[in-house]
Amino acid sequence: MAEIEPPLEERYNELKKEELNGRRTIEADEEVIEECEEEIELPVIDLGQLKKGNLEREKCKKEIVEAAMNWGFFQVINHGVAEKVLNAMINEQKKVFNQPFVNKSLSTNFLNLPSTHYRWGNPVAISSSQISWSEAFHIPVLEVSTSHHHITLRTTMEGVVKKLGSLAEKISEILGQSLGIKSNYFKERCEKGKSSFRMNRYPPCPIASQVYGLIPHTDTDYLTILYQPQISGLQLKKSAKWFPVKPNPRALLLNIGDLFQVVSNDIFRSLKHRVVASEGVERYSFAYFYCPSDDVIIESWLKPSIYKHFSYKEYRQQIEKDVEKTGNKVGLSRFFLHNIALPH
Repeated sequence: MAEIEPPLEERYNELKKEELNGRRTIEADEEVIEECEEEIELPVIDLGQLKKGNLEREKCKKEIVEAAMNWGFFQVINHGVAEKVLNAMINEQKKVFNQPFVNKSLSTNFLNLPSTHYRWGNPVAISSSQISWSEAFHIPVLEVSTSHHHITLRTTMEGVVKKLGSLAEKISEILGQSLGIKSNYFKERCEKGKSSFRMNRYPPCPIASQVYGLIPHTDTDYLTILYQPQISGLQLKKSAKWFPVKPNPRALLLNIGDLFQVVSNDIFRSLKHRVVASEGVERYSFAYFYCPSDDVIIESWLKPSIYKHFSYKEYRQQIEKDVEKTGNKVGLSRFFLHNIALPH
């Protein structure tokens, strides 16, 4: 059987050797691995209430807004995506990831998609601590229908993406209305935008105490929707502490992205999160990233604004520059309207 695993350990050892030989300067901004608090159960919101009377509907909207304000992360049930559909998506991506590594990484015909859509290990890592012990297919939503060589994968993915896109639009509208934003604001910006779908696999890791499954980061979008079936390695950072998130196989997990933080003028916060590596367990998940078109101007709805105006393209380009230089995303602090000196 051909080797399915990406050469994660080889890449880690290469970087470690360069560090020991003094050929690389370690600029990682976090030690691996910071201590964690006790596991938390995020707010669970029943979206079935939105289909009931006005009282139940408004209560549900209030719960969504409060969870987004207090946590930046929350879970939803009765979300409109059948459990059998979620399970089918996980099964389809297992088939994809179980293909030989050489096919996944080099073949432009593998899913009838560019080979650049397959990612592993964090290709821009400049230190061993920045390796992500994972592999992923990151597919623009507008390209999902082109994977015609894999019919069941394509049809399953199309169904999931359509449902998650509608859910992202609905939740964004509810959060936006709490800020006084018109109901079609996000739909107009994202309908033909850069939204994407990502299939994740986290292989067992023999050096789990030294690397992450996915390095600490915030999401570069308005809203992210994640499905993780039973075993979670997800942790979020709140009040300078890391908290493991208790998985709920019935729920979809939503979190605020950088762009919504700007639009809300920091009322909703894009929290840093990470996935820890596991020594003996293989894990799968998938995520939908709700994003606008390149030319959409990102600006605070509430005034006075904390942030400069910038286009989505400009923001992504700045992230790419920072990652290329340091191996890490800098993010929104680049776009503060006033540079405020923070205490050391």
